[in-house]
Amino acid sequence: MKQVTFAVLLSGFAVLPAVAGNVVFEAPAEPELATPAPIPAPVSYGTDWTGSYAGIQLGYGQADVGGTDGDGIIGGIHAGYNYDFGSLVAGAELNYDLAEIDLDGGAGSIDNIGRLKLRLGYDLGSALVYATAGMASADANVGGDLSDTGLLYGIGFDYLVANNWTAGAELLRHEFDDFDGSGSDVEVDTLQARLSYKF
Repeated sequence: MKQVTFAVLLSGFAVLPAVAGNVVFEAPAEPELATPAPIPAPVSYGTDWTGSYAGIQLGYGQADVGGTDGDGIIGGIHAGYNYDFGSLVAGAELNYDLAEIDLDGGAGSIDNIGRLKLRLGYDLGSALVYATAGMASADANVGGDLSDTGLLYGIGFDYLVANNWTAGAELLRHEFDDFDGSGSDVEVDTLQARLSYKF
C-alpha cells in the first residue's frame, strides 16, 4: 500500500512542471493618471486704453447762481492720458468749454468753464465707464466780470466706435462757494456728448 501511495505522489509531482508551464502570469496594469484640468486662458479685455487722446465735447448746461437759474449750450475741447491696468483704467484730463448759460431775467451769464480732472474707470472691453473729480474754474458776468475756482465731480463713459475713435458722454457737477467774493454760491451741471481720438 505504501508503494502505491508513493507512486501516486511521484506521478503528481511529475505533472506539476507541465501544469506550471501553462500558467500565464500577467503584469499588473499601469495605473491611469487623471488628465489635469486645462488652465483657463487669461481674460482679454480686447481694448488697451493706455495712451493720450484729444477731442471735442458739446452739450447742455444748467446753473444756479445764488438762487437764480439759467441754462444754455456749452462746448469745447479736451485732452488727456489714460493708463490701462487690466480691469481698471486711471487717467487725467484737461478740458475747456465756452458757455452760453444765460440766467433768468437778464441777471447775468456763465461764459466759460475750464477743468483739471482725475478719472478712474472700469474696462468693459470696447467700453469704459468711469468716475471723475477735480478742479474747475469759471468766468461769469453777474453784476460785473467775475471768476473763481471750485470743485467738480461726475461720471462718464467712452465707447470704441472705430479704430482709435471713441464716442461717449459725461455728466458733471461744478460747485463754487462764494463765487469771487460775491456772496453767491454757484452750481453748474453739464451733460455733454464727447468724441475723442486716441494717439
